Amino acid sequence: MKVSNRSSVDPFLVMDVVAASARLEAAGRRIIHMEIGQPGTPAPMAARKALAQAMERDALGYSVTLGLPELKARIAGLYATRHGLEIDPERVVVTAGASGAFILAFTALFDAGDRIALGVPGYPSYRQILKALSLKPVDIVTTMETRYQPDHVPDGVDGLILASPANPSGTMLDRERLGALIAQAGAVGAAVVSDEIYHGLTYTGPAVSALKVSDDLYVVNSFSKYFSMTGWRLGWMVVPEDHIRTIERLAQNMFICAPHASQIAGIAAFDAIDELEANVAVYARNRARLMERLPQIGFDRIAPPDGAFYVYADVSALTDDSMALARDILETAGVALTPGHDFDTDRGARMLRFSYAASEADVEEGLDRLAKYMATR
Repeated sequence: MKVSNRSSVDPFLVMDVVAASARLEAAGRRIIHMEIGQPGTPAPMAARKALAQAMERDALGYSVTLGLPELKARIAGLYATRHGLEIDPERVVVTAGASGAFILAFTALFDAGDRIALGVPGYPSYRQILKALSLKPVDIVTTMETRYQPDHVPDGVDGLILASPANPSGTMLDRERLGALIAQAGAVGAAVVSDEIYHGLTYTGPAVSALKVSDDLYVVNSFSKYFSMTGWRLGWMVVPEDHIRTIERLAQNMFICAPHASQIAGIAAFDAIDELEANVAVYARNRARLMERLPQIGFDRIAPPDGAFYVYADVSALTDDSMALARDILETAGVALTPGHDFDTDRGARMLRFSYAASEADVEEGLDRLAKYMATR
């Protein structure tokens, strides 16, 4: 049986690192995980308790397609408290994770063959979802000097994906740069999708939502990062009012609804802000340790991250094969890191991503192991 050309997407190579780590752990090795792009903490206690109670009393069948009204209202309220924005809850679309949001957004906004611009390095699944939908990614090559953020919008594109804070770099766009990119996109007729899933995880100042610049775009967010709920597969979009019914029709047919159980937990997660901010304080301390120690260890070509929980380092002075370097560090030092291949197919072989989402003790031990490893090179 043949498979479609659309299905020939690239693998997510970081999962190879995860698998290799698991094999070493099964053999009795203790591995420090600095490769995983997820919090090391569980969902907030309030979320878990709310779901346990709901499971005792409710069937938790299908919800309304665009999300439970109470959850949509709580999400809209987040924009008021975090950004000073009054968002109509009807514009909030609850999705099956940010991944489900991207599928809905790209399907709603673009036709097969459309060209979508995105910064490189960048989150690899943007590119692979676009390919699977018969869309054409158009690279905006960024550098450490531009802090791995786009500085222009190419002509002849139909869409633009922005991410601030970004994965893998953790860098952000300020209000001026964000506004300039959105204006350029408008001038060439490109629809904008702004990935804001790392909002709340910032250390040099608050992130600016694209909704502060324009309402005529899509914003994607998720419960995975700030709310520490990766496996719950719960995300959301804010869309223009005249796009609500379009998204609803697509979501009805593609997903029916986001997981009802996760939506119940998501409502309660908004009551756990103190717990969540304590997680952010841990990330901030971990970031400070990496920024202090990585240059001392020998990883000194870095654009300092503003948010998320990653450091993206140029290791071209050490290797032109970061996959092999990461493999050797894992085998020798027991530290799992992510090579840059997933984020940049051309230059990723000279890059490594360090995640600092683990506990402070694990991050400190990981740095100690890396220092010992580099001292022997």
